[in-house]
Amino acid sequence: MFEQVQAAPPDPILGLTEAWKSDPNPKKINLGVGVYKDDQGTTPILPSVKQAEANILANGTSKSYMPIGGSPAYRDAVQSMLLGEGHPLIAEKRIATAHTPGGTGGLRVGADLLKTLLPEATVWMSSPTWANHKGIFKAAGFAQADYPYYDPASKTLDFDAMIAALDQVPAGDIVLLHVCCHNPTGVDPTPGQWEQIAATAAARGWLPFLDFAYQGFGVGIEEDRAGLLAIAEACPEFVVASSFSKNFGLYKDRTGALSIVSGSAGTVAAVYSNLLVTIRVNYSNPPAHGGLIVEEILGDKALTNQWLAELAGMRERIAGVRKDLVKALDDRSVPGDRAFLIQQKGMFSFSGLNPMQVDWLKKEKAIYIVGSGRINVAGITPDNLRALAAAVAESLTN
Repeated sequence: MFEQVQAAPPDPILGLTEAWKSDPNPKKINLGVGVYKDDQGTTPILPSVKQAEANILANGTSKSYMPIGGSPAYRDAVQSMLLGEGHPLIAEKRIATAHTPGGTGGLRVGADLLKTLLPEATVWMSSPTWANHKGIFKAAGFAQADYPYYDPASKTLDFDAMIAALDQVPAGDIVLLHVCCHNPTGVDPTPGQWEQIAATAAARGWLPFLDFAYQGFGVGIEEDRAGLLAIAEACPEFVVASSFSKNFGLYKDRTGALSIVSGSAGTVAAVYSNLLVTIRVNYSNPPAHGGLIVEEILGDKALTNQWLAELAGMRERIAGVRKDLVKALDDRSVPGDRAFLIQQKGMFSFSGLNPMQVDWLKKEKAIYIVGSGRINVAGITPDNLRALAAAVAESLTN
């Protein structure tokens, strides 16, 4: 029965890590997959997470199933993280949240739910966007279209083209928006531009679907939610997929959420009941461990403050690495303006390297970068910075 099945192509990002693992070069560098690394090149367990895990182990009494939508305490923590404590949407019960297996799980069950509610809708995505976005919404059966986002010539947001395109999106369609630390470009709208995006969504009647995977990795927890708050102020309905993979370092614990906002508590309850049906026939119940960690940390003031300091440390390291990379390239007299590397936010930089240069770096220098030229800045360490800068300089000048 399976003899005629052809092998699927490797994932463009995770497949890159597999190729890096099999490379025998001892000086190989992996700047592909989006995980934070410290100066030693490891992805650490945060001390606050370790303490929370110790508390959970000491006080745990059961391994029974979680509710389909996750625990109420976790859902409350997610909503406060997204909107800020006491936001009117929370007080008015106009937001409902389900615990999902990571942000990707939130995107997928959100896509599946919306396909049942808006079967004729087209999903609009930024050009470029995270590669898996297209696969997720294709798997859910959606037609897709792109809107302009990034200007490769100036290496900035092409906001005029973006807002003009969003102003033409038909009512009832879905627009996928990155709230902060845009993946792969690292380029975000300003708060004022977010207000224009939100006003356009409200006027045109399309549904914002917000991907919020990097809260706290841009400027800070509060500052990074500016786009979401602008949407919440202007739009009666929207959807948010969020993740604790990056800001809590819970990558393999698959700790995410899908939140739905509507115009009344009764309406959001009806939509949420349909979301639970969607989840039940998918993975049935969320995993508990990561959610318990989030509950433990955000439910304890001392642990919350410790975690915020650790998050600030990760964010500041990435900002420092950006400056160090620019200096290292400047020291080698690489032509061009590299201020964009410092201005971009989050773990990623859209480097401007073309596919030929990316391929050359892999084959000749064992440096692994996504084909689009996206670099995981968090993968740069004091040990590999000079070699990386020299190789990039060589790829740009040859």
